[in-house]
Amino acid sequence: MSKPIKNLIVDTYKKKFDGLTGAVVIDVRGIKSNENNVLRSDLAKDGIKITVVKNNLAKNAFNATIMEGISSTLEGASALVYGGESVVHVARILIDKLKKLPNVQFKGAIMDGELFGPKQVEALSKYPTRVEAQGQVIQIILSAAGQVISAFTSAGSQIASLVEQVEKKLEKGEAISKVA
Repeated sequence: MSKPIKNLIVDTYKKKFDGLTGAVVIDVRGIKSNENNVLRSDLAKDGIKITVVKNNLAKNAFNATIMEGISSTLEGASALVYGGESVVHVARILIDKLKKLPNVQFKGAIMDGELFGPKQVEALSKYPTRVEAQGQVIQIILSAAGQVISAFTSAGSQIASLVEQVEKKLEKGEAISKVA
């Protein structure tokens, strides 16, 4: 392949993967074309894409980017799987889909510059997605705020109860005595 063609492919990769902060790398050797088509269409339903890459050219494209760490996994037949809600989402979906395709193997993953080995992809799939993490934080904040509001309202209801008792005694003409 000539140098201008290689440069053109590297530029294409740079544009295609611009802004990408994570992906899962799989070994696609041994997958039949029909299985490949089914896998791609199933993943596309979840907004996930698969791109088979030329390893050295992809390494050049990822040089000096957040994706640079994935270069060490690009050996042999490699495909980048990316998109969806997050890399965690991609890993979850892939683990489920690849149970039916024993020939396809994980090579690794990268998320926000952190590299995960082939055996760590399953652990990655158990991380909360960004939306799930945001939900957990909001739940913690709301729980704490609820406790603060409960403390204020319970003190307020105690004061209101005392005022009501004083009011009833005054209406009956009873004397209000100091409580020791």
